[in-house]
Amino acid sequence: VAILRMSWALVYELNGEIHDKDWSVKTYKDVAQMFVQTHPEFIGIKIIYSDHRSKDVSLIKESIRTAMDLRTKFPNMVAGFDLVGHEDTGHSLFDYKEALMIPVKQGVKLPYFFHAGETDWHGTSIDKNLLDAVILNTTRIGHGFALSKHPAIRAFSQKKDIPIEVCPISNQVLKLVSDLRNHPVATLMAIGQPMVISSDDPAVFGARGLSYDFYEAFMGIGGMKADLRTLKQLAMNSIRYSVLSEDKKTALMETWEKRWKKFIADVVTQ
Repeated sequence: VAILRMSWALVYELNGEIHDKDWSVKTYKDVAQMFVQTHPEFIGIKIIYSDHRSKDVSLIKESIRTAMDLRTKFPNMVAGFDLVGHEDTGHSLFDYKEALMIPVKQGVKLPYFFHAGETDWHGTSIDKNLLDAVILNTTRIGHGFALSKHPAIRAFSQKKDIPIEVCPISNQVLKLVSDLRNHPVATLMAIGQPMVISSDDPAVFGARGLSYDFYEAFMGIGGMKADLRTLKQLAMNSIRYSVLSEDKKTALMETWEKRWKKFIADVVTQ
């Protein structure tokens, strides 16, 4: 399954025809279904509707309502909502509290997947985003790079089984860490903090697939004692903390287990 964070701009044709967001979601759905025909083990695509945290709260309210509408129309495609962009120069989650509370007040379920704590500083306003993300019941925490500096929030997120999305290559490219052996997630991994591996901006980085981030997480963050068990757990986490329904998670885990066993058998016989 592929999970895409998307900030939609209107799509236009060369003849001047403009397509709305409904058309875009339907197009993604159609393309995914075509891909499944030739790749039957591919579960599909999920979209996290995203907007930029530099915008005024009134515009974010519109985006929240749009995300709610799209999720109602395409429940199997639209997974939830996120705010992207630099946390230090953009608005905090607290600034958007009125907008972010709209789904709850209207009795609509709109899962959140907030970027929070993407910084190597301590004591800035970004710290509050980690707390507010958890309070707002975020499904996952995007990056959570600063989580290790906030033990109470870290412990609570672990208790609530909220995973962090770890993006090793992105963290290096954006200069949050140079040596992955010093990545704060190494400590979190050692104490069993829920986490998944993500590629953040693969198109920007020129990465084709998630294997590169898995490799860096295994070789750098995992430490000298990382082994096949480490890779297996990280891969299983990708399924466990995905946005799939429970029945699809079960089916995907069964498919993955078969392929894992074949992989192990191939390694043993080589």
